[in-house]
Amino acid sequence: MEKKHPLPPFTLETAKQKIQLAEDAWNSQDPEKVSLAYTVNSEWRNRNLFVNGREEIVQFLSKKWQTELDYKLKKEYWAHGENRIAVRFEYEYRTKEGKWFRAYGNENWEFDENGLMKKRFASINDLEIDKSERHL
Repeated sequence: MEKKHPLPPFTLETAKQKIQLAEDAWNSQDPEKVSLAYTVNSEWRNRNLFVNGREEIVQFLSKKWQTELDYKLKKEYWAHGENRIAVRFEYEYRTKEGKWFRAYGNENWEFDENGLMKKRFASINDLEIDKSERHL
């Protein structure tokens, strides 16, 4: 059985470890690597899209990082329960046309007993910024 430590039930310390692992994985911009933190049949809501399973996660992230260039993400702890973690985040990226954006949002995560994320619900808003306004 696949396991992704730390495992639930989460403490404050292990919830923050899980968040840092997620941030590091997403900043790698490696869709295959990121997908391995999720269950095979993971359910996502990302903005207005619904993504189901690792294969769709890899497709989604591959497309994302082809259009969101110079991507940099920062996640912050918000709350946690036994097998759930809530985070706030922001990330910055550049389009092919050279416009910069900062995206803000919240995510709610639910994990299985093996520490794999089975549900990810993300609400995200983008704000166009000047290159000089970047801080990530």
